[in-house]
Amino acid sequence: QRLKAAVHYTVGCLCQDVAEEQELQFSKQTIAAISEITFRQCENFAKDLEMFARHAKRSTVTLEDVKLLARRSRSLLKYITQRSEEIVSSNMEQKERKKKKSSTAKTAEQEAAVVESEDSNMA
Repeated sequence: QRLKAAVHYTVGCLCQDVAEEQELQFSKQTIAAISEITFRQCENFAKDLEMFARHAKRSTVTLEDVKLLARRSRSLLKYITQRSEEIVSSNMEQKERKKKKSSTAKTAEQEAAVVESEDSNMA
């Protein structure tokens, strides 16, 4: 019920934005109808994604399942593909930074250990 209310609120905000841009108005009934259609479509998407994963003998929905769902809308599929590539490259960059930080930290620890052992040898 809260999810349905959130969808209704978001659809209302989007309709308001479009109304301002296009200089028109949406009736409350229209917003309610768009909200209901949107909610039902999301339910269908969720069921389809679950079935795609189950068909592949997985319990987790993957990006490939989402792409399969979006296959009929070329613009949506293109958008999802671009965003996923951006996320993958961003994750790779973060991993590289972590590797550099950890290798720098290890080098610093090793240098500190060498200095410590030299100090103890001199004493």
